[in-house]
Amino acid sequence: MTENSEFPIVHLISAPENPLKTIYLACRTCYSAEYPYKIREKDTDPEKMLKLVKKVLQSGHHSTIEHCQYTFTISGVTRACTHQLVRHRHMSFSQKSQRYVTEKGQFEYITPSTVKNSGLQQQYDALMAEIAGFYDRMIEQGIPAEDARFVLPNAATSSLVTSLNLREMIHLANLRLCVNAQHEIRKLIQKMCGLVVEKEPWLGEYLVAKCEKSRYCDEIRGCGKFPQQVK
Repeated sequence: MTENSEFPIVHLISAPENPLKTIYLACRTCYSAEYPYKIREKDTDPEKMLKLVKKVLQSGHHSTIEHCQYTFTISGVTRACTHQLVRHRHMSFSQKSQRYVTEKGQFEYITPSTVKNSGLQQQYDALMAEIAGFYDRMIEQGIPAEDARFVLPNAATSSLVTSLNLREMIHLANLRLCVNAQHEIRKLIQKMCGLVVEKEPWLGEYLVAKCEKSRYCDEIRGCGKFPQQVK
């Protein structure tokens, strides 16, 4: 049985040195006859930069934030979670391969809280042990890991390195911080956003569920925090 209260384990390993200045420079370049490097050397007031950046983002010119790239390492997430994560088109992934990494003994897995509270924990763990045992027998019989993996469940954990720009980071937060998102990916994105906001507090107002910005809900099933959008 896998028990680790720190899961998912997330680290921000690469981030822009000064994202505010980079975004400001991109914004100013669009409307200035000056060379970009001269703008960068001349303008240094954070309040001035933030005021313009917020104005530009409010007007919908989000291409200016694509210049800021973030890279995370992620461990202790289920294959179910990574299957959802890779649906985001503008992210890059390098993930632990079940073809080339052979599991030994009991593979690491996650137990949802609903299972823990259902009284089925013992049966759940027994099933995971049975799967691990059969997987081992397949490997012993010479079946390659790429075929033995067919029996591994979505509960099995994975690790990955992922990169994305700030525009996609905001999009990811807007969708996956919604209470309608599955609990595991919501927890993952909360941790990712928290690490970014820790470095750049001004991004906190953008890395939120979409309803926090629009003040209405456009989901089919709302949580009641904000009124439903009339369609």
